[in-house]
Amino acid sequence: MSGPLPLQVGDTVQMRKQHPCGGDTWRIVRVGADIGIRCLTCDRKVLLPRAECERRIKRIVARAADVPSDQPSPD
Repeated sequence: MSGPLPLQVGDTVQMRKQHPCGGDTWRIVRVGADIGIRCLTCDRKVLLPRAECERRIKRIVARAADVPSDQPSPD
């Protein structure tokens, strides 16, 4: 078994099951023993134990580093 899934705050993930609102895409807002995720469809926030969250993740849609920020690049 490998270590924990490398999740960061700001990552966007697709879950295996849809949320009752119909969305299945979530943004990670807290990382630790519990993972906080926010639905990108209805903005609901859910806190799941890390093991359960990692089982439910289908794929990582975007990494936090890939998401464009509001800050200009330093070059």
